[in-house]
Amino acid sequence: MAESAPKVLFTKMPYVWLKPGKAAEIKFEHTYTCPVYKTLERRGTLSTTGHSTNFVLMVELPMQECHSLQHWVKRGVAMVT
Repeated sequence: MAESAPKVLFTKMPYVWLKPGKAAEIKFEHTYTCPVYKTLERRGTLSTTGHSTNFVLMVELPMQECHSLQHWVKRGVAMVT
């Protein structure tokens, strides 16, 4: 992950290939856990299972060494399907 260009609010994300694997075997070093939503509104109604109908999953994205997790959290970085 890197900063977007000045005055650019949305940036297209390249396609992501989700390959199942065991979490214990995958190294998550210096990553941002990015939420993925169905719509731009970051809210949804709670379903009978207690989960939001708008939330899809969390994706681990590698970030530059100069940035910290809080850097992206403060900016509210998220992906939309």
